[in-house]
Amino acid sequence: MSILTRGQRAAVLAPVIVLATYSLGYPQVPKPEDITACNAEAERAVKAARASGDSKEPTAKDHRRAAEARSTTGAGQTGSGGAQADDPQLAGMNAEGAKNPEYQAAYRTCMRKAGF
Repeated sequence: MSILTRGQRAAVLAPVIVLATYSLGYPQVPKPEDITACNAEAERAVKAARASGDSKEPTAKDHRRAAEARSTTGAGQTGSGGAQADDPQLAGMNAEGAKNPEYQAAYRTCMRKAGF
């Protein structure tokens, strides 16, 4: 025998389900401080990689996006100088850094660590 009736169980579970799925329906958007920190981190990573020869491993997508960024002047940029992206791990990336696949890989890694 159940202590709660069917209606009572639904009344208890409904708010739990709504709260649990809220973050799924509304993905996080990087804040300006996240973007600034990840651009700085990516720049440091690229400089350190040049000095040591060890870099983040860029994916084929990183190489493709970097080639697109080099071939288009100003396309896909926001007024603040950062790149617009459908991928939140690339949102706000420095426009010059977007031309470098290693920079993109380091930026994505930083954004992933920040929860995006």
